[in-house]
Amino acid sequence: MAKCKQKSHSASKKVFKLKSNGTVKYKKSGGNHITAKDSAKKVRQRRNKGTLSKGDVNRLKSVI
Repeated sequence: MAKCKQKSHSASKKVFKLKSNGTVKYKKSGGNHITAKDSAKKVRQRRNKGTLSKGDVNRLKSVI
């Protein structure tokens, strides 16, 4: 066993959620306030969770 284990990155733990099927979900930005100028479609799409691409998932799995 290695002497030092890598610590989880605290900010990444709070932002990303690792699902059981291996995908990583996150909350989309820009949906909390000052949304009157945005179209209804943009506001609606921001309510749904985003999914990270496969390449980004491989990079982030070790720090979450």
